[in-house]
Amino acid sequence: MPEIVEPTKSYLSVHYELRSAKQVERRMLIDALHTLGEDGFRISDYQYTGMGSIYFVDFVLFHKLLNITDMRSVEYDVEIRRRVRFNKPFTFVKIFINDVADVIPKLSVRKRHLLWMDYDSFLSEKTAIDIVLACSRLTPGSILLVTVDVEPPIRNGNPQKWKEYFDEEVGHYVPPDESFAKSNLPRVNIDVISNVISSATAPRGVEFFPLFSFLYRDGHQMLTMGGMFVAEDEKKRMLESRVLKASYIRTDFGAKPCEIKVPTLTRKERIFLEGSMPCADGWRPRGFELDEDDVRAYREIYRFFPVYAELFL
Repeated sequence: MPEIVEPTKSYLSVHYELRSAKQVERRMLIDALHTLGEDGFRISDYQYTGMGSIYFVDFVLFHKLLNITDMRSVEYDVEIRRRVRFNKPFTFVKIFINDVADVIPKLSVRKRHLLWMDYDSFLSEKTAIDIVLACSRLTPGSILLVTVDVEPPIRNGNPQKWKEYFDEEVGHYVPPDESFAKSNLPRVNIDVISNVISSATAPRGVEFFPLFSFLYRDGHQMLTMGGMFVAEDEKKRMLESRVLKASYIRTDFGAKPCEIKVPTLTRKERIFLEGSMPCADGWRPRGFELDEDDVRAYREIYRFFPVYAELFL
């Protein structure tokens, strides 16, 4: 019997505030949402529903930088319910110790939503059901984000075992002739999630407009996909939005995802690079050794790169 890798309680092993690649992703999302707000979508009026865990990083950023005040956090682990409530960052955040599948049907159809199902587990039948629920409930103008782990789901497995896992969990959505080589597992996840969204959205007469496809690593390799549900009015406004000019935007899930790579740099190296951004292709610093790939990676993220420092109180 193959050993399926169990979902992790990542909040116990990784401090969410210090995940540099995840922070870059958050800041890119905020940049996009801020632009959408300027282009008429009134993001500050959206209801945010996410999985705040015990850190609530997204909640703090979305409130302070986007002025969202209607917020709900969903936590499935009943063993930390007191810890979750203790760490609630603002009085207006409502806590649900529940499964997200029980919360989605209760989301108001009179509001626009920003729903981020930020799993630390692999794509599964349950994930697909949650996505279908979201696609059947969220109003036009609402934004859906889905994050999953794209590492091999079977411990010490091989492409055949990984194929069997996906066939059993989400076989209806797996494209024919899909490769299950380890290097292609992110693409498998993208294709499956894309198929789940399109099949669930089509009967409603609305369209899902892709915006985000991020691939990043702070330990495990993770994938975040997202976009907006649009009717005619929202689609017209979206096509005119300046957000589509951003380098991290992906309006086609078939395209290569935006891969967030955070090069390892000293503080002095980072400060030097900052003064040379955005640099031309092929440029490299003369004062120290740095691969061209690292320079290119930093050029893509320098606007969103978090800066950490020790503060003595």
